[in-house]
Amino acid sequence: MWNDFWGFIWFVFWVYVLFAYLRVLFSIITDLFRDHELNGWWKALWIILLLLVPFITALVYVIARGRGMARREVSSMRRQRAETDSYIRDVAGTASSPAAEIATAKTLLDSGAISQSEFDSVKKRALS
Repeated sequence: MWNDFWGFIWFVFWVYVLFAYLRVLFSIITDLFRDHELNGWWKALWIILLLLVPFITALVYVIARGRGMARREVSSMRRQRAETDSYIRDVAGTASSPAAEIATAKTLLDSGAISQSEFDSVKKRALS
C-alpha cells in the first residue's frame, strides 16, 4: 500500500472517508439525544441500526430527518449564542459609557465602598 504514490493517495482518501463518516455518525447521535419529541424506544432503535448497518442507516436518517436535524442545530446554536451574550453582559458590567461608569463610582464613593483617590482614578480612566 505504501510502495507507490497512488497507494498513499488511496490511503489518504480512505482516512478522509473514515473521518467524514465518524463526523456524520456523531452528528446523528447528537441529534438523536437533542430531539425531545422522539420516543426513547425510537432512539434506541436508531442506535442499534447504526451499529448493525451503519452506512445505510446513516443515509436513511439524514434523508428522513435531515430537515429536523438542521432546525435543532440552529436552535442549539441560537441558545448557545444567547447564553454566551448573557454571560458577556454579566461579566462586562452595566457601565457602557464614561458617564455611567463615573456615576457608578460616585455611588460607591457615597456609600463608602471606595475612597476618594479610587474614585479619582476611576474618573480619570473613564475620561481618558
